[in-house]
Amino acid sequence: MKKLIFTLFFAGSIATASQAQIQQGNVMVGTNLSNINFALDKPNAFSLAINPKAAWFIDDGVAIGGDVMFGLETPGKDLGTTINYGIGALGRYYGQTGANELIKSSRFFGEATVGVSGRNLSGGGSTNGLGFSVGPGFTYFITRTIGLEALLKYQGVVGFGSSAYAHNLNLGVGFQIYLPGRSTARKVGRDID
Repeated sequence: MKKLIFTLFFAGSIATASQAQIQQGNVMVGTNLSNINFALDKPNAFSLAINPKAAWFIDDGVAIGGDVMFGLETPGKDLGTTINYGIGALGRYYGQTGANELIKSSRFFGEATVGVSGRNLSGGGSTNGLGFSVGPGFTYFITRTIGLEALLKYQGVVGFGSSAYAHNLNLGVGFQIYLPGRSTARKVGRDID
C-alpha cells in the first residue's frame, strides 16, 4: 500500500511540475545539439551544431526570447569546412498534456525563429541573410526544473552570396532549465507556508 501511495504522489508531483515550469513569468535557458556526426572511417571528419537559447514566458505555455546557432562541418582531409551561424528571435508555444502519466510529465511544443543567418563553405559558395526555422518538439521533464527535449526543425536562409537560398532539416536534442520567475516563487512560498 505504501508503494502505491508513493507512486501516485510521485506521478502527481511530476505532472504538476511540468505545468508549473511553463507558467507566465518563468524563464527557460538551455541548448540543443544537432547534426552530430563523427566519421570513424575518415580522418578529421565530423559535424556538430550547437544552439543555445533563452526565453521568457509571457503567458502560460507561450515563450519569447533569443537563440544563437553555430555549426561546423568538416567532411574530411582537404575537402574544406562549412560554417553555419545564426542569431535571432525565438518563439515557443506549448500544447496541453496527454492522457497518461508519462505524457503528463512532458509537453509537445512548436518553435519558430527568425534572424540573421549564414552558411559559408571554405571552398567558395555561401548564403548569408535572413534566417528562419520552424518545427515541432517534445520536452520530457526529468526533474522539476530540467527538461530533456527533441526538436525537428526546417531551417532556411534567404539572402545573398553564391546561392540565394539554402535550407536543411535538423533533428536536435538538448536540455532546457526552467527557472521560476518572481511571481511563481512567491506562489510556491505561500503554498509551502
